[in-house]
Amino acid sequence: MIETNDTDEYDVINRQVIFKWALALMLILVSYLVFSKPSYPTGIPNFDKIGHVGSFFVLSYLTYLAFRPKWYTLAVILAGYAVFIEAVQSQLSYRSASFADFIADMVGISLFYFTHWLYCRYFKTAKLTEPDLQ
Repeated sequence: MIETNDTDEYDVINRQVIFKWALALMLILVSYLVFSKPSYPTGIPNFDKIGHVGSFFVLSYLTYLAFRPKWYTLAVILAGYAVFIEAVQSQLSYRSASFADFIADMVGISLFYFTHWLYCRYFKTAKLTEPDLQ
């Protein structure tokens, strides 16, 4: 029986399509959360920064899996989205723009790349191979 690599290529395409859909849904969710009027208690100071870091970590992860862009392309695109978020929030009466939120967004992107670097370094050190890492 002759085997082909068609299934591997097909699997990669399917996974990337799934990650593109997940990214689109995450963008909708993040946009809804940052543009809607907060209905949750805001008693803990700067608690929203954790949300910014986590959101941009996940956005970075999904963007990487969906498109495999160069690190600087991903960083610039998501930084643009972060600036867009803050610009819109500055125009909303029930929200406010904050440079600290932008910094938290950039920390989320940086944290993704740091953990990705550690992950790749682990596989290289352990001499394990994973086809999607290369």
